[in-house]
Amino acid sequence: MTVTGSVKILLIEDNLAEARLLQEFLKQAQSKEFSVVHVQRLQDGVKELSRNELFGAYDVILLDLTLPDSEGLSSLPKLINCLPSIPIVVLTNTNDDALAIEAVRQGAQDYLVKRQVNVDLLVRSIHYAIERKQVLESLRTTNQTLENRVEERTAELVRAKELNQFKSEFVSMLSHDIRNPLNTILLAAGLLQDNENQLTTEKKHSHFQMIRAAIKNMAQLLDEVSLIGQADSGRLQCDLICLNLEAFCLQIVDEIQLASGAKQIAVAFHSSGTIEDALWDESLLRHILGNLLTNAIKYSPPGSTVNFELIGQQNAIAFRIQDQGIGIPELDQQRLFQPFQRAGNVGSIPGTGLGLAIVKKCVDAHGGEIFVDSKVGIGTTFTVILPLLKL
Repeated sequence: MTVTGSVKILLIEDNLAEARLLQEFLKQAQSKEFSVVHVQRLQDGVKELSRNELFGAYDVILLDLTLPDSEGLSSLPKLINCLPSIPIVVLTNTNDDALAIEAVRQGAQDYLVKRQVNVDLLVRSIHYAIERKQVLESLRTTNQTLENRVEERTAELVRAKELNQFKSEFVSMLSHDIRNPLNTILLAAGLLQDNENQLTTEKKHSHFQMIRAAIKNMAQLLDEVSLIGQADSGRLQCDLICLNLEAFCLQIVDEIQLASGAKQIAVAFHSSGTIEDALWDESLLRHILGNLLTNAIKYSPPGSTVNFELIGQQNAIAFRIQDQGIGIPELDQQRLFQPFQRAGNVGSIPGTGLGLAIVKKCVDAHGGEIFVDSKVGIGTTFTVILPLLKL
């Protein structure tokens, strides 16, 4: 190694006489000082570049196109792949002009015919190669920045389009789901108004019940939409209190079974592990467990059993709800937690498609995770894991 200045050159040349001549020319240069490391094989050049990659050791490479372990243009991509930011000047014999020009097309910055090289030509070629490479790198960086901006803007436009489409579908579905109970109310109210004298007390009572049920369904739907809106806007907060989880879960089970007693589906509750005292949001837990248990019962055949497990873990609590119902097709599982999305095999089973979206929002607000394992015709298991927030 010869150290003579600030421009650092890696010379890859197997002809020792020509290598010495080039180094001598660089010593004679008046405009700039140079330091040269000389290797005779391409493999050694790649090793030298790899060894000094982190330190930016070289400003330019002088590359002979006829080496013992590489011939012609095959040398060039190996060096460019090793360190693409370093400019390369190829060295060729008099009859290799076409090869040298092709090397420039493929990424070299300049070429020199060995028999024509002198001090000024060598120094000028090195300086030009470095400057050209810097300009190319600057252009490449600018282009990459522009490409990134175009990609980001394109992604924003796609998201905006998807959001507008979702809003349109959201309004359409919400209007549809509200219209049904409204029609029920209008129908029942019309019958009461037009046939007041003809209707028996029992019939009037039945129509009033229909109206109350429809109003309750509308209120529930609006509450669910409101909760999703709060979550999307970041306003869904945890109101933490100390809960006896086992007692809370048993209470939820009693409420769910009472509301769905006609299907005669048993909910078997089990707890295991250590259930430590911790802080929970009662409203969020009620949404999570209530929706999952209601769905399990809704999509299960009469007379079957829903298993509900509460599992104490070291730093978390797991809720596992397993049914023997219709199951969820694999393709539908990918969009399961999006609002107004329902599986393709639900048929005429009523539902808004908001329940699981609410469950996911509530699980996220609690800093937890939710997993689903389902097979069509066999059943579905939902597992919710929530971190312990100890007193």
